[in-house]
Amino acid sequence: MIRHLLLGTACLALVACTAPDGVAPSAASAAPSSAPATDAVNPSEALKRLFAQSDEANLQRNPLGALFRGDMRYADRLGDYITDEYYASERAAAEADLAALARIDRAALSADEQVSYDSFKWQRTIDLRGLQPDLLALTAVRPIDHMNGFHTFFAQISAGDSVAPYKTVADYENGLKRNADFVRYTDNAIGRMREGMASGVVQPRLVMENVLQQLDMMIGDGVEGSSFYRPVANFPAEVPAADQARLRTAYAQSIRSELLPALTRLRDFIRNDYLPRTRTSVGLSEMKGGPALYRYLVEQQTTTTMSPDEIHAIGLRQVEMFHAEMEKVKAQVGFKGTLGEFFEHIRTDPKFKPKSREWLQQEYVAIGKRVDANIGKLFATTPKTALEIRPVPALTEKGAARGSYNSGTPDGSRPGIFYFNAYDLPSRTTPSMVTLYLHEGAPGHHFQISLAQENADLPNFQRFGGNNAYVEGWGLYSETLGKELGVLEDPYQYFGFLDSQLFRAIRLVVDTGIHTKGWTRDQSIQYILDNSSRGRANATAETERYIANPGQALGYMIGNLKITELRRRAEAALGDRFDPREFHAQVLNTGALPLAVLEAKIDAWIAAKQA
Repeated sequence: MIRHLLLGTACLALVACTAPDGVAPSAASAAPSSAPATDAVNPSEALKRLFAQSDEANLQRNPLGALFRGDMRYADRLGDYITDEYYASERAAAEADLAALARIDRAALSADEQVSYDSFKWQRTIDLRGLQPDLLALTAVRPIDHMNGFHTFFAQISAGDSVAPYKTVADYENGLKRNADFVRYTDNAIGRMREGMASGVVQPRLVMENVLQQLDMMIGDGVEGSSFYRPVANFPAEVPAADQARLRTAYAQSIRSELLPALTRLRDFIRNDYLPRTRTSVGLSEMKGGPALYRYLVEQQTTTTMSPDEIHAIGLRQVEMFHAEMEKVKAQVGFKGTLGEFFEHIRTDPKFKPKSREWLQQEYVAIGKRVDANIGKLFATTPKTALEIRPVPALTEKGAARGSYNSGTPDGSRPGIFYFNAYDLPSRTTPSMVTLYLHEGAPGHHFQISLAQENADLPNFQRFGGNNAYVEGWGLYSETLGKELGVLEDPYQYFGFLDSQLFRAIRLVVDTGIHTKGWTRDQSIQYILDNSSRGRANATAETERYIANPGQALGYMIGNLKITELRRRAEAALGDRFDPREFHAQVLNTGALPLAVLEAKIDAWIAAKQA
């Protein structure tokens, strides 16, 4: 799972809550993309100009996208994201981009340019659909949940160790200005939720109860215990002493008089006004307009036109297949009980429990070194961006996934970060540690995202954007490389790999079950417990994640199945000429592509190799 936000159309990541991998001032509502006239003689130049101008206009409307890249030009603002003016500007920008693209002769472009053309067209088309009034009426009025709430996101980027730098006096001044934006966003969010109460489009009660726990924790931290205060608790040497004293006072005042009151207003509104109006149901099928929204989210998150029923059926077949493979491992280690009893053995035997947070960190570092020793067998190019390993912050660890990834910057000033979750250690198990590292670290998210960002030849929307099916599909595919990398020799770690793959198949069943078949929270948790070795805490957190973030969990297995299918196709067609390093380069060297675009690209590569 990526904490990195795919900020192409930020409202979809931060407002509709559809991104893992992905949050006011008037400047953020800048004019829509000034799409260039594309009647130029050279279609390649017209395409390049369109991409550049669209990207720059997007950063002006969505300044957080620049901050994630390490571009500090708009670091003094957050953006508005949930105002009517913002939505209108995003909609106009998508319409202008698509109109300009249509004026470019695709047939006159190079193969790589056609890949960019097709990717841009898919992305802006799906963006535009999500910005139509019928869908916005279902998403804009639900701006907060416990997985994607701007309250926790802002706290994380403001803590001094995330995407917002705190190295200079200007950085600190920017942080204070962003605080004021956060207050405006919070009050706007309350207004949006009031609209949802009036229209009957509200969040599930359990989601908002989780949000209340987060807000209570944030408010309870007070001023100096707040993550917002951390940047002034330990200044870098570059900040003069006189400025340190001034800024410490200013931050304390901002937290006391702006941030904590805003968080308290939000908490009190949710507790007193919104929570009594929330719905007891958990699936979108039981929310007004929910079935149409879920169909859109399925297409957005998988980049396919598959129906929820098709995906549910794929999941059931995959679960059966992985159970059969697990039976072989159970026999190999000499366990005599049923597969369900083997799951319980993995869940409860002390030898499969992590010893401590510190032990987990040390083990992940050791796994990384073992992977690094063999990575050259499968990859000719590795990222320049460093990879760090950290525990999930305490504020969000309770409801967070087992692991996540936060991207670095292309210039190396901020490393990529693999976050492991150490919440409730007794409920966690160790057999899937290798697999989790492969997914979140190398060669998973860290490779895919860093290599794209470091490729300055790509248009920025390919360097810094993406889609869930490709990004998470690559992460899951990376798990399958463990044996080739020599790190899945232990049968229990191999079982952990199977359990991880199985769990993504379970997601296909449970996500669609919740949102199209009326599955309850408890029914979904029990399905996970019955069919995998996951503990109750993890099964609960995952179920509540699918409830809060419909469709996102589908991208993993759908993307993985497509990438694996393409590799098998290439191996069969090329025989001895197949080189996994070449295949991986083809998959990775143009950024995150919609699956149909990726398939066309790989088919063309295979044909060229055969010629």
